[in-house]
Order: sequence, then structure tokens, then C-alpha cells
Amino acid sequence: MPVSNDNIQRAYRIRIIIFLICVVLTVAALDTAYQAVQTLSRLEVVEHERDQWQRPRDIVRALNLREGNTVADIGSGAGYFALKLSAPVGKSGRVLAVDIRRVPLIFLQIRTLLRNQHNVHTIRGEPDDPKLSARQPVDAVLIVNAYHEFEHPEKILQCIIRSLRPGGRLVVADRGPQSGNGDVREVETRHHELPPNLVLNELRQSGFELVQWEDRFIDRSDDGRWWLIVVRRP
Repeated sequence: MPVSNDNIQRAYRIRIIIFLICVVLTVAALDTAYQAVQTLSRLEVVEHERDQWQRPRDIVRALNLREGNTVADIGSGAGYFALKLSAPVGKSGRVLAVDIRRVPLIFLQIRTLLRNQHNVHTIRGEPDDPKLSARQPVDAVLIVNAYHEFEHPEKILQCIIRSLRPGGRLVVADRGPQSGNGDVREVETRHHELPPNLVLNELRQSGFELVQWEDRFIDRSDDGRWWLIVVRRP
């Protein structure tokens, strides 16, 4: 049975449409891949600059990690500290990178694959729950430049202390207020800063014991003063 010209033209149009769709999808995929590569490259530059002032070695040392330990990085972002925690705990240990944002965790997963750091695992947390399990306790927890974002810190601290082994450490580093004016909520929400004495009080109320406190852990003229608090679960 002969095929009509209409059917031939219809089939031709369908093939053209499919081809154009494939071209668009390919271009979109290539653009996404290019943007991802650019983002990864920018991350490397930003983190290299951060290495110069953040004192990451001192922060990691404060966690008192050992080979085989499990450590959680809450508010990990794309993994600045999570990747640095991989070596201290070794292949037999685990790094739990927790964040409530999906995209940074995706980039962290890509980075762990590229660096062959298979002991780093990502967890999508919730604003009041870092999703740490008391049935799989951790040896240490790190919170850097994220505590001021907690709307209900008491809930998160209770999750942390339940998941920590006895004697396990929690290290918190954040920006201090640039002035003594304004109430705590204003400092917290508008300036992304917190006074360390407020944080220490919240930590103690949650059952932690003080190990170390530095008011002037980092002092930058362009970024203000950072404090560091190290506590432990009794």
C-alpha cells in the first residue's frame, strides 16, 4: 500500500521536532555542565582565600578527632570543612555533612567523587533537626558560621547532645557583634552575628560543659571579630 505524501511530510516534521528537542536538551546539558565547572572553580578560589584567615587547622584540631571517628559538620554548605575533616578520621571514619539546602550538597557530592573522599556523606537536614541518629552516635560536631541562622537553637542542641558520645565535643565558631547596641534578635537576624556569652549560655542550658572559649579567635578589619567555643557532652 503506497504511503501518501501527507504521511511522509508528517513523519518528516516529527523527526525534525525530535531532532530540535535533542539539540535543545544537549545545549542545556552542556550549559549546565559548564556552569557547574565554573562554580567548582570559583569554590576553589574562594576556599583558598578563606584558608588564609579562617584558621581551619585550629578549628579541626579543637574537635580532637581520631582515626575511625564519626564527625558531623552542620551547615556544611559545599563542604569547606567537611572535605578537611575527611583525612583526620581516615578511611575507617565518617564525615556527615549536614545542610538544609539541596544544591550545595549536590556540589559537595561532586567534589567528594572528584577527590576520591568516599568517607564524606551528605545529609539533607531540616531547620530544627540535623537528622543525626542517637543509634549511630558521633564523636564530634562542628558548626561554623551557621549558629546565628538557627531560629530554635535549643532544638538543634538537643539533637546534637543526644547523638554525641559521652565526652564528644561540639565546636562552634561564628561572628561576634560589631557593637553593643541593639537587642539580641536584631543582631542575630540583621547582622548575622551573635555574642559568644549568649551562645555559651544556650550550650550550658542544653547540658554541655565548657572546654575552651576564645573571644578573639579571629580578628579581621573587614569582617569583624570571630569567637570560638568548644564544649563537650558530660
